[in-house]
Amino acid sequence: MTSPQAAPDATSRRSDAQGGSRPRARRRGIPEATVARLPVYLRALHGLAEAGCATVSSDALAGAAGVNSAKVRKDLSHLGSYGTRGVGYDVDYLVYQISRELGLTQRWAVVIVGVGNLGHALANYGGFASRGFRIAALLDTDRARVGESINGIEVQHVDDLDAVVRGERVSIGVIATPAGAAQEVCDRLVAAGVTSILNFAPTLLAVPAGVDLRKVDLSIELQILAFHEQRKAAEGPGSGSAESLAESLESVARGGGR
Repeated sequence: MTSPQAAPDATSRRSDAQGGSRPRARRRGIPEATVARLPVYLRALHGLAEAGCATVSSDALAGAAGVNSAKVRKDLSHLGSYGTRGVGYDVDYLVYQISRELGLTQRWAVVIVGVGNLGHALANYGGFASRGFRIAALLDTDRARVGESINGIEVQHVDDLDAVVRGERVSIGVIATPAGAAQEVCDRLVAAGVTSILNFAPTLLAVPAGVDLRKVDLSIELQILAFHEQRKAAEGPGSGSAESLAESLESVARGGGR
């Protein structure tokens, strides 16, 4: 193993932050499976840093991230990070390396469309700022909500979407609307120039080539958990709650994203 390189100075960090918007990981050919694990490593590393750990072994990082140590070493080798034998990885520098590869050394502007219960929760989440994201605007079709302030951000009407995307240089759109409105909102985001979309609405969306779409379906995730709860209940005591839990989750799934 070779020693980790010294952390780049402020000038090189600014250069990385001001580079093109295309993720470095893609340009360098990092496998998608590795890219999907990098945020997990980053979360674990932030926890280690907050606990005062200066270095971490691949075994310890693997345990914190829930993967095996060989996978950690292989994933981090794609970043050019090999650690030091007998010492491990420098936590702060590894945080910087992963943040750089994920494009988090700059602040990405995000617009949330739909400020129902889920939209409110996302707008109030305090972890975005520390992870490289800025909630630039909140939009909704309900004029009764327009002018409402959520976490210091005034809700605007969705008709202002084009101007918001241009004025705030929005990079990422988040859809937190009911299923029936999601495709129209998606189309409007794409037409305004947004090329990365995170969809929380319980429906499949169609996007053109060149637009990255990620879906988070809370009802599906809950139903998967219900399946496991039901299986555990069938194998042991406490089976009485499984059926009611599954029925409740089915109700959530039918109710939509608001």
